Amino acid sequence: MKVATVILAAGLGTRMKSSTPKVLHKICGKPVIQYVADAVLKLKSAHNIIVISPNAEDIEDALKKYNVTFSRQNEPKGTGDALKSAVRKLKGFDGTLLVLNGDTPLISPATLQNFLKLHRQNKNDLSLISFAMEGSHSYGRIIREGGRLKAIVEDKDADEEQKKIREVNSGIYAINSDLTGLLKEIIINNKKGEYYLTDIISIASKRGHKVGAYMLGNETELAGINSREELHKAGIYMRDRIVSKCMDNGVSFIDSSSVFISPDAKIGSDTIIYPNVHIEGRTVIGKNCIVYPNTRIISSKIGNNVVIKDSTVIEDSSVKDSAVIGPFAHIRPGSLIKASAKIGNFVEIKRSVIGECTKASHLTYIGDAEIGSNVNIGAGTITCNYDGNKKNKTTIENDVFIGSDSQIIAPVKIGRGAYIGAGSTITRDVPSMSLAVSRTEQKNIDSWAIKRQKSKVRRQKTDNKEDR
Repeated sequence: MKVATVILAAGLGTRMKSSTPKVLHKICGKPVIQYVADAVLKLKSAHNIIVISPNAEDIEDALKKYNVTFSRQNEPKGTGDALKSAVRKLKGFDGTLLVLNGDTPLISPATLQNFLKLHRQNKNDLSLISFAMEGSHSYGRIIREGGRLKAIVEDKDADEEQKKIREVNSGIYAINSDLTGLLKEIIINNKKGEYYLTDIISIASKRGHKVGAYMLGNETELAGINSREELHKAGIYMRDRIVSKCMDNGVSFIDSSSVFISPDAKIGSDTIIYPNVHIEGRTVIGKNCIVYPNTRIISSKIGNNVVIKDSTVIEDSSVKDSAVIGPFAHIRPGSLIKASAKIGNFVEIKRSVIGECTKASHLTYIGDAEIGSNVNIGAGTITCNYDGNKKNKTTIENDVFIGSDSQIIAPVKIGRGAYIGAGSTITRDVPSMSLAVSRTEQKNIDSWAIKRQKSKVRRQKTDNKEDR
């Protein structure tokens, strides 16, 4: 069975009270529409069409890496009209259209596959997914006669008896391509000024086509995102689902309710995640790592046996095996921290390579630098990489010792095994195995403190006489 998927994403989403399209609001750091696209792309359909409004370039940007085709609904005339615009992109297609909304991020590929299987096995012309819903809601009610699906009644059009029906419409349809002509028979709803796709059920049923509804999934999986509250609830559900999968893969959490993990992140076994940790983007964390509280890791690769201490930020960088980072460290984009290196308290690294077993333990800024192995960077060291016009590179070779409170003015190279005296300002290359010192000679003035104290006493006596 050939399948073409159509995602309807042209809705205004007014209940979100936002200038951002509702399908671009994020759950666990990822836009809602990307979750839906990920689910349908796993079906390997012949066509994947996203229906958007005329000025939805931001949605196109969010899906630019996805194998999808866009169709524009020129006016907001409802879901029936939206599907018409997609059908125009499918001329000559012979198969089944899988139609779903772009605001259902929790739908799983397994549910969609099971649905298509039931549609095919029962030789239906048109099928939909339904689910049971309790309490007050705005979902369309499933109307059956003798157990057979006859129609869908929207909540706003339902009478009191129909509102008691628990089975509701998910908005996910399987429609054989030869039924798409029925879209022309949908009449505009005068209350809303829209063409309801739900009306195709009653039209198909009256024409004698075989239609069916299958209760699959659950309320949470099939719920649409129409408000900030629903977005928040979906985020909690997604977080718990991600954490559960991590636990199944051998990851431990001290407090799973306080963490944030991207659905695209991967974490190795025997890694321990402490509370209030944010792991974002396509971050990969290896085995046997410890990530302490209040840490944020963004689109980075962390090796095995790495310790990331409290309140550390790592962005778009790589940390190799057995390194120790933090606490209060900031690894900025484009950095590489090699094996067994130590980046300590209040150290900032920017677009630099830190060699194996190198230590920068305290109060240091390293930017646009390449630092070799077994280097000791003393507290308060700064690589001064910006000259007012451009960034310049600092090169520090293996086994160098940098004394505390040193300023290294790039571009400069410090040769292997060299020493830099504490408090030095280095403006020229330092040869290998040499000592570089840049500071004035210390001068001691004998008895200076005694003279200062006597002068202070004399001033106080003078001041007291003037006050009388």
